[in-house]
Amino acid sequence: MDALSTALDLGEQMLICGAEVRRVEDTVGRIGRAYGAKRADVFSVTSSIVATLDMGGGALFTQTRRIHDQKIDLSRLDRLNALSREICLNRPERGEVCAALERMRELPGYDPAQQCLIYALISGAFSLFFGGGAMDALLSAVIGAGLRVVVGAAEGMRLNRILAGSLGAFAGGALAMLAVRLGLQVSFDKVAIGNIMLLTPGLTLTNALTDMLSGDTLAGLIRLIEAMVTAVAIALGFALAGGLL
Repeated sequence: MDALSTALDLGEQMLICGAEVRRVEDTVGRIGRAYGAKRADVFSVTSSIVATLDMGGGALFTQTRRIHDQKIDLSRLDRLNALSREICLNRPERGEVCAALERMRELPGYDPAQQCLIYALISGAFSLFFGGGAMDALLSAVIGAGLRVVVGAAEGMRLNRILAGSLGAFAGGALAMLAVRLGLQVSFDKVAIGNIMLLTPGLTLTNALTDMLSGDTLAGLIRLIEAMVTAVAIALGFALAGGLL
């Protein structure tokens, strides 16, 4: 059924971009009702969406959408929210929605050089925020740019986010410890904390608490466990780097 497929297309992309579960369920339900469903029952967790539309007269349609990826993109999520409102208002054909989603996929993002610069600025700023000096911030910025390269390589190898975070933490910790061993006048903890902030699963934790406070306890617990495991993996990566060097 086109209405259900259209709704799940939007819901899938929203989950991939980092939307909370309650927003995804609400969007899928609203689109289904906009296309004439008498009732829409939607259940979602971080990796799956199940939706049933009751079109009346005994006509029930159910689809399941499995989510295999997640790539946080709040700008794209904002555009998806705008598209969902347009769909509910104008009820376009499925082909138009698919074309709009394809145009979103083709929009250019930050190129690798810009991403490295962003990582460097964030890492250096956090190093200063937590009490580091100018040299600490400079080194943290350089390592932050290097972390983007490591994370990009991990994504290219299709490592999951937990392993990618641990690998990035190990690389960041090893470079910071190496700088200290080479005699640079920097503080390891002030340099490392700037790099850690690049890797911490802040949005995952925020969405976990939002989901639980909204009553979606299962989805919230899944995200909370994911955030905790990621944090432990990051800590182990830094600890291993310090132990080896």
